[in-house]
Amino acid sequence: MANENIQFNRPHMTGKELYYIAEAKFSNKLAGDGAFTKRCHQWLEITSGCEKALLTHSCTAALEMSALLLDIQPGDEVIMPSYTFVSTANAFVLRGGVPVFVDIREDTLNLDERLIEAAITPRTKAIVPVHYAGVACEMDTILAIAQRHNLHVVEDAAQGIMASYKGRPLGSLGCLGALSFHETKNLISGEGGAILVNDPALVKRAEIIREKGTDRSSFFRGEVDKYTWQEVGSSFLPGELIAAFLWAQLEEARCITDQRLACWNYYHRALEKLEKQGMLRRPIIPDDCTHNAHMYYILLSSDIDRQLVLDAFKAEGVNSVFHYVPLHSSPAGLRYGRVHGSMSVTDRQAERLIRLPLWVGLSDEQQDHVISTLIKTLG
Repeated sequence: MANENIQFNRPHMTGKELYYIAEAKFSNKLAGDGAFTKRCHQWLEITSGCEKALLTHSCTAALEMSALLLDIQPGDEVIMPSYTFVSTANAFVLRGGVPVFVDIREDTLNLDERLIEAAITPRTKAIVPVHYAGVACEMDTILAIAQRHNLHVVEDAAQGIMASYKGRPLGSLGCLGALSFHETKNLISGEGGAILVNDPALVKRAEIIREKGTDRSSFFRGEVDKYTWQEVGSSFLPGELIAAFLWAQLEEARCITDQRLACWNYYHRALEKLEKQGMLRRPIIPDDCTHNAHMYYILLSSDIDRQLVLDAFKAEGVNSVFHYVPLHSSPAGLRYGRVHGSMSVTDRQAERLIRLPLWVGLSDEQQDHVISTLIKTLG
C-alpha cells in the first residue's frame, strides 16, 4: 500500500455520461439550452425549490451573474469571509465592488454571523455567505440581518449540492445561489455551475444576462417575435455536451452522496481517538445542518508542524492538501478589499487545516493507509 499513489480526488463517472454525450451529438444540438440542459434545470428546480435554475459554464460565472443581477456599482460593499475561493470576491470586484472581509466561526469555518452587522455601512449592498465543506452557514441570522438592512444575500454554495439547512437545500435560501459542478465537487461536469434564482423579480433579467444581454430565451418560447439586445450581459451558457455529462451525475445524486458520506464517516470514526488525545480537531456539523461529505478536513493542534504531516503523507503516497490562503492577506485582497475587525480565527485555522483524500470508490484499505500514516506521524 505504501507504494500506491492515493489521489486526493478522482472524478467519478456513473457509466451513462458518454452515452448521453453521444445522444446529444446525434440530436444535432451542441450549443446550450438543449434537451439535457432542460432536464438539468428541471431537476435543480424540483430539488431546490428555486424559482429558476440556469446552468452556467462555472460557479464563477454564476457569481458574476449575481453581481450583474444586483447591479453592483463601483464602491458598493459586499460582506463575505476571507476564507474562501477567489471567485467569491472576484465576481464582485469585476463590477467595481469592494469585498469586506469578516472573520469565520471556530466550529464550521463559515462566515461568523455575529460579526456581520457591525461591518455594514451605507455602501453595503450584499452579504455572501460561503457554505464551507457543504456545511450551512447560520442562515436564519444572516437572512434576518439582511432584511433589517435591506441587503441582498447571495449564497456561495459551490460545495453545497445535496446539503441543507433546516431541511432547505443550500443555494435556495438567499435571493440567489451559486453551485459548482467542477471536477473536484460531488456532482461534476468537468467545468460547470448553476445559478439558482429564488427571487421571482430577478428571473427575467437572469435569463437576459445569461444570453449575452438579449431576450433570446423569450424568443424561443414564442413570447416575442424577435430577440434583441436588452441590457448588459455575457455568454454564460455551457454547451449541451456538458449538460449531458451532468445529467448522468444528477440522476445518481443520492447514490453518489451516500457513498461519499460512507467515506466521511469512516474517517470520522477512526480519528476520534486522535481528537481526544488533543492531536487534531475533526469537522463539526451543527444540528441544523445536513452536510454532503464534500470534504473531510482536520485541524491540527497548534504545536504540530503542518508541513511535516504533509511531507509524511507524500512519502507514503498519500496526496493531501491544505486549503485557501485567506483572501484578505493576498495581493489582490489587499488591493481591492478591506478587512472589518480581527481575522484571528481565519488566520489560525488556515494554518492548521489539512484535507484528506475523499472520492467515490476510495476503499477502506486506502482510508486505513491514510489514517495509519497520520497516526504514525502524530504519534
